[in-house]
Amino acid sequence: MKIQQAKIYGKNELTSSPTSELDTAVLLQHITGFDKTHLLLNRDYELTQKQEADFLTAIEKRKTGLPVAYITGHKEFFGLDFYVTPDVLIPKPDTELLVELALDALEDKFRAKPDAIPTVCDMCTGSGCVGLSIAKTLADKAGEKKETTDYTDYTDYTDYTDSRRLSFTLVDISEKALAIARKNCVGLGMDTANFHFIQSNLFENVLPTFDLIVTNPPYVPHSESLELLKDGRSEPLLALDGDVDEVGEVSGTNDGLALIRRLVPQCYEHLNRNGVLIMETGEYNAEETAKLFKQAGFRNVKIEYDMNEMMRDVVGVK
Repeated sequence: MKIQQAKIYGKNELTSSPTSELDTAVLLQHITGFDKTHLLLNRDYELTQKQEADFLTAIEKRKTGLPVAYITGHKEFFGLDFYVTPDVLIPKPDTELLVELALDALEDKFRAKPDAIPTVCDMCTGSGCVGLSIAKTLADKAGEKKETTDYTDYTDYTDYTDSRRLSFTLVDISEKALAIARKNCVGLGMDTANFHFIQSNLFENVLPTFDLIVTNPPYVPHSESLELLKDGRSEPLLALDGDVDEVGEVSGTNDGLALIRRLVPQCYEHLNRNGVLIMETGEYNAEETAKLFKQAGFRNVKIEYDMNEMMRDVVGVK
């Protein structure tokens, strides 16, 4: 089977997918190791016997509804490559706003106190995509800064992009999710010794306080979570369902806020003075979450909109 034939086959087989051509192309790139350009320019490339068998297997998996990211084990987020399995939620483009807002908040903190060493917590970290994207972006910017600047006195270097001047804590209730976050930390070329990975039911096992907390907690209403998973996407219900109680049982509510109602006041308790909380809540309940922020004592509460002009994140200052 040639690449062009494989593309046609995939398009014809994946009729239930609205992105059948893209799905096929990504699977072929993964199996052949070709990039987008190489794939386009080598339409007559003959797949090896193993490549063809792997491709046909991948197409069958995709037909069940299994996301391409779980088939390939990879998903791009914030320009970085993350390893993913069905043990973690697949990083979504809309969540990149959470990273951007966090970087802005850290820049403000460094400008206010150049000698500070901000502490950052990524609660409900999953694959680690949010916290690690923040750290990796800062590290890369710091490297670029040093390469283009002649510092006569390094102690004067207080640019906010030096990620070594930050302390990162990544928290999740799932041991398997934390293992994936650690793997991604290594895969992105960062030293795991510079990160604290804590298994905890929200802040139950977390003692420190922080200058910045970022979190993308489960916030989908229970009934809608169940409906979403009927298409075979295999994402963990634990990472979607916002209507669970402190022991992980169905709370009886159906607004996606049960977990957030517990999380917001805990975040307030674990923030230093003038600390910032940035929480993704989506269009489901951003307005109600903003009210919970205010009830917990947060000030300067505002809702941020994503690229589709939908309510996405809530920000507050202690």
